[in-house]
Amino acid sequence: MEFRDEQPTQHEIGNRTFIVADVEPLDVDGVRTVEIGVALWAVAFVALLPFWGRLEEDGRLWWLWTCLAGFGLGLLGLEYCRRRRKARQAQP
Repeated sequence: MEFRDEQPTQHEIGNRTFIVADVEPLDVDGVRTVEIGVALWAVAFVALLPFWGRLEEDGRLWWLWTCLAGFGLGLLGLEYCRRRRKARQAQP
């Protein structure tokens, strides 16, 4: 049995009418997106390492730590997305 939420096919906002397309939502779990983001933070961190002294002189050493924080938080997000994907696949 397929459950379909009946949504309006048109929305009137002001003097304009917007037609809603009848398409199914994408089944996206976000794992690949987060993996790419984590990789980019890691690349940025490694790319900034040779400039440690210059960043410190200019008062921009926080750039390095921002990359490291982005990488670490991204790993947490990656684990969350993987667990969510696994839970969704286990559902009937």
